[in-house]
Amino acid sequence: MRSSWRTYRADPIEPEKRRVVEQWLSSSPTGPFGTPLRFELVAATADDQNALRGLGTYGFIRGTPGFIVGTARRAARDMEDFGYAMEQIILLATDLELGTCWLGGTFTKSTFAEKIMLREEETLPAVVAIGHAAANRGAVEKLIRWGAKAKMRRPWEGLFFSSTFKQPLSMEAAGDFATVLEMVRIGPSASNRQPWRFVRSQDGRRYHLFLRRTPGYGRDAKYIRVADLQRLDMGIAMCHFSLTSAQLGLSGIWKDAEPNIGALPDHHEYVATWEIE
Repeated sequence: MRSSWRTYRADPIEPEKRRVVEQWLSSSPTGPFGTPLRFELVAATADDQNALRGLGTYGFIRGTPGFIVGTARRAARDMEDFGYAMEQIILLATDLELGTCWLGGTFTKSTFAEKIMLREEETLPAVVAIGHAAANRGAVEKLIRWGAKAKMRRPWEGLFFSSTFKQPLSMEAAGDFATVLEMVRIGPSASNRQPWRFVRSQDGRRYHLFLRRTPGYGRDAKYIRVADLQRLDMGIAMCHFSLTSAQLGLSGIWKDAEPNIGALPDHHEYVATWEIE
């Protein structure tokens, strides 16, 4: 159900909904690798637009009453944990019938950093606009979504594989995990690049997640103020995988257990493994 919104109504978030969000944020949500994270719901101000201007058209936000601001302590899997936890918050907001929009960047020196009192050992890789979505998207927002092909998703055979990257995994062969993988497939990602790839082990008990790097993003980025957005995308994929598995009663756990599946295709790197319990 969740869709990205950049245009919002003027009315504030209801107190009861705000309380639910703030209670969740204060519960110290984290990701599967345990990176210390902090999140706060803050009111929007006119100065925030200066921080978003560095994101180009993707920083276009109109009328939002607030933002969710989050930090991660610098660590090996900090971006994955941040993406995982922030996506949980976004899905909670969706459940409350609130609109949201991911805004990935580097906000070390910004009003957002001041609001959350960013610490030296932390990074602030993204903020999320939150509020009541407008009845209709504005012209600029429609243009942004058209440019990103926001409603389009890659087909199964390009994302999910069996044993090696040479053998696509069909929905029928995925069995109970077909819905799990589908919820990953339709998830949000930076510029809708959908960089997640899964390889199911031969025995069917492990799902290995890989990042298929898009040139121009993350460590290859030419932009000064952009974080490693595709690692955030990995956290989003892990979140959708975990929550859907739990919803369907499919128990498992994320592990760092690099698979031995031979040489990887170009631009691919291992992220984590879901092991069925």
